[in-house]
Amino acid sequence: MLDFIDHLQERLAHPLPGRPAQYSLAHADRQDRSVIPDNPKLAGVLVLFYPKDKGWHLVLIERTSKYAQDRHKGQISFPGGRHEESDTSMIDTALREAEEEVGVNPSQVEILGPLSDLYIPVSNFHVFPQVGFTTEAPTFVPQPTEVKSILEVPFDLFQMPDALQRMDMPIYDGIILPNVPHFKIFGKVVWGATAMMLGELLEVVKGHPE
Repeated sequence: MLDFIDHLQERLAHPLPGRPAQYSLAHADRQDRSVIPDNPKLAGVLVLFYPKDKGWHLVLIERTSKYAQDRHKGQISFPGGRHEESDTSMIDTALREAEEEVGVNPSQVEILGPLSDLYIPVSNFHVFPQVGFTTEAPTFVPQPTEVKSILEVPFDLFQMPDALQRMDMPIYDGIILPNVPHFKIFGKVVWGATAMMLGELLEVVKGHPE
């Protein structure tokens, strides 16, 4: 199984697929809003692989929020959050947030490399995804004020021929986005920035050894 991790680390050390791979999984309006302003909020997220049931899994979370107007409330995302002054790097941010949100011990995570940064216009977050792995499946503990549920997803599910779907997506204030790319996982819709990061990740791992 570690052949996959070795391959992933090697691929992450080379030039990344970047914006074309990200925006292949973005809705049409999102593709016209790629300029990063001068004052974004910085964030780190952890794309964590771990072994379970003889295959590699990713951990995703269903977000809750105490803020009624939080436009990411209820969405599926990677563990992560805002960069703090005490964080020495975006890796530290991603590891700290993953520990806070799902209980992953940072000392058990080996970072393999970053994916491309991604700006999220609706919340003004500039996100820096970090890819890592653990040699054993963590015991996840959700932080109840931020995490409604934890999804342990076999990575193979994202590689199935029918994994990527499209739908007209209702969001907020009666707005409906047409023909939105998304993954349907365990009855949950994975779209937006998370799907865009997954789009690049899938490009990175293409051709991995079995």
